[in-house]
Amino acid sequence: MEDNGSLLIAKIVGTHGIEGTFRVYSYAESLSVFKPDSSILIRDTRGYEEIHVVNWAKPHKQIILLSLKGITNISQAEPLIGSELFISESDLPKLEDETYYWFNIIGLSVFTIDDKYIGRIESIIPTGSNDVFVVKDGDKEILIPGLESVVLSIDLNKKIMRVDLPDGL
Repeated sequence: MEDNGSLLIAKIVGTHGIEGTFRVYSYAESLSVFKPDSSILIRDTRGYEEIHVVNWAKPHKQIILLSLKGITNISQAEPLIGSELFISESDLPKLEDETYYWFNIIGLSVFTIDDKYIGRIESIIPTGSNDVFVVKDGDKEILIPGLESVVLSIDLNKKIMRVDLPDGL
């Protein structure tokens, strides 16, 4: 997340066809961040920023095809290859209680129920059944399953996750 409340959601990796459609590598879990008529900030490789409006988005192989209003041909699209796409945090869909976006979780300090520091969450691995938190403390790394029985509490204000590690971890 950027300091100004903007979230990096994708990167333009190429064009598709001649009508200004982008090939986009998305960092988001779902297409909902690319909903039609929503605003998206494009930051090009020089740092220049411009706001555009989403026309449509659809999955295509391992990427997303994205059409933006006002970009209607390949000559308008090509200079934006390599640019990063951002949305405002306030534009994210609201979550149910006790659910969090990954950007809220990454960076939290992890402690056991005995108040022993384990490390900091560096990344998250989606496994299908549950997420796995990659927690590092220096060279030491531990993988913690994101299960209700393991993760006892998350305090975003204090930036702390409290866990009850199963035997063997």
